[in-house]
Amino acid sequence: MTSRLPVIVGFGGYNAAGRSSFHHGFRRTVLESMDTPARQQTLAGLAVMMKLVKVVNQDYQDDQGNLLSLAEIDSRFAEQIIASTLVRRIEKQHLDPDAAHWQKTIDISATAGQPLSFITLRKHLPNPLPSDWAVDELNATEVLVTLHDNCEFKVDSYRALPVKSAGQLPTGFEPSELYNARFHPRGLAMTIVGVTDALRATGIDWQTIMQHVAPDEVAVFSSCIMSQLDENGFGGLMQSRLKGGRVTAKQLALGLNTMSADFINAYVLGSVGTTGSITGACASFLYNLQKGIEQISSGKARVVIVGSSEAPINQECIEGYGAMGALATEEGLRQIQGSDDVDFRRASRPFGDNCGFTLAEACQFVVLMDDELALQLGADIHGAVPDVFINADGFKKSISAPGPGNYLTVAKAVASAVQLLGIEAVRERSFVHAHGSSTPANRVTESVILDQIANTFAIEQWPVTAVKAFVGHSLAAASGDQVISALGSFKYGIIPGIKTIDAVAGDVRQQHLSFATTDRTRAPQQLDVCFINSKGFGGNNASALLLAPHVAERMLRKRHGEAAFAAYLQRREATRAAAQAYDAQALLGQLGIIYNFGNDLIDDQQIEISPEQIKVPGFAQPLVFKKDARYGDMLD
Repeated sequence: MTSRLPVIVGFGGYNAAGRSSFHHGFRRTVLESMDTPARQQTLAGLAVMMKLVKVVNQDYQDDQGNLLSLAEIDSRFAEQIIASTLVRRIEKQHLDPDAAHWQKTIDISATAGQPLSFITLRKHLPNPLPSDWAVDELNATEVLVTLHDNCEFKVDSYRALPVKSAGQLPTGFEPSELYNARFHPRGLAMTIVGVTDALRATGIDWQTIMQHVAPDEVAVFSSCIMSQLDENGFGGLMQSRLKGGRVTAKQLALGLNTMSADFINAYVLGSVGTTGSITGACASFLYNLQKGIEQISSGKARVVIVGSSEAPINQECIEGYGAMGALATEEGLRQIQGSDDVDFRRASRPFGDNCGFTLAEACQFVVLMDDELALQLGADIHGAVPDVFINADGFKKSISAPGPGNYLTVAKAVASAVQLLGIEAVRERSFVHAHGSSTPANRVTESVILDQIANTFAIEQWPVTAVKAFVGHSLAAASGDQVISALGSFKYGIIPGIKTIDAVAGDVRQQHLSFATTDRTRAPQQLDVCFINSKGFGGNNASALLLAPHVAERMLRKRHGEAAFAAYLQRREATRAAAQAYDAQALLGQLGIIYNFGNDLIDDQQIEISPEQIKVPGFAQPLVFKKDARYGDMLD
């Protein structure tokens, strides 16, 4: 039995490079290699996102109401846009890295014969009273407290963080401002706007898709690994008592790392299909992608939303990873760069002289369909993902140390590509999107793995790139950043250079590998396959096989025949026109956020159940019980 091929029919999201759909984020990372129209279009979209220009009657305007052309936006705002995107110094919308808030403990002791005393409200007294406190009533509401021994106080204070760089969303872009966020944690607000971008970019209305599939033939897999740690999630939950406040009814629920998938089902799709939040540390996006692929290839689902949304730029995450010695510090960068004036834009330095990774926030989503449904609907195919391979590391001395599992995942991905496309395609027309975390350990261990496998398969000068150089390490969403960047390479034939380093570090193995500090250009037809490699704390290793759209189309021509494919191409024209219409509006800031709070609720009493099927109100097709003959030979 042949498996259905999972194809990517839509993608979107946001990271430090901007909006992902239609390759705008990718364009930002290779801006110097873009032609003038593409450069100016992407800069204009960023200018609107960042509130540098306004849109009135479909025209760009400055604060004085003067009309602006794309060329004028480029000349006036390009420098500011470039400085306010990608990895950069942490901005105060997150926290002030020079004055991070904390509580300093102070011990106060009474001097000889002179006890300490203070006046406070009766209702502010702790219960029970400390044993060395004496309390005298002054009036109905106030008391005099006398301390006969030492006492410990905590007072507000501020200190500089050693880590001062991060991959932040473009300055001025606030996801929660785009819809009625209702105290949503930042990661969940990013989920809503990110998945909207991916769905709109398909060019096919979701209700149209649902008319062609059963209610249980839809699946959503999305997660984060750090939960939601801002004040609207677990951060506020855990800090409330220490701050003298109260827990809200939403903080615990919204803090769960499953909420990314749950929000998509409940407020975007209205889905009753399969759902899940798979976590594998920094490989989580690929873990979710593997689950989506399995659902489609097995026939359990026909359309799957896969993604991750992570918002870790907060003091707790920075101090936690910093305490592990995992993050690039200001002092470490100063030593590497040999200057007191640190260039924080070059903080993330994959495979170069580096001192740790750079935290980032991002939300990335892809829409998968099986090949038959994609052709039926005229979906635009941006690539195909036949498989994701996942392996653990076995026994470990340190939970954060690398291990053998990544050898297995990369080798299996390359072997799979050889079986599917042939050895020549892998040797001549493949490239690697490395994990490239920017730690001294990763630059050595990952290069050794890639170099050894390249040698095994006789691959010479295997091109390697690493998107974390531009957007930082977004933890669960990191491999999503890699996938989206690889789709951009397929589109434009550009493999991004690792432009934050001057040279590859001396301990990096590169006998069979090719690193570059500038963009490399090829004809799009010369890039057939990209290997997405991801590694995570705890022994979570994943490697994906991503096929270029022209390869996917060649496979579909063979499977479905020339006549069916020609009919598909005609249907695709309308899809592309609708998708381009969305892009045109999105560039003007009209993102059309999908957020259905309390709309179209399903009345349980209207569900119709028979021995053959279930009819759910609001869905065009019934849920038909599938015949399961898998274990028939085991029964009498």
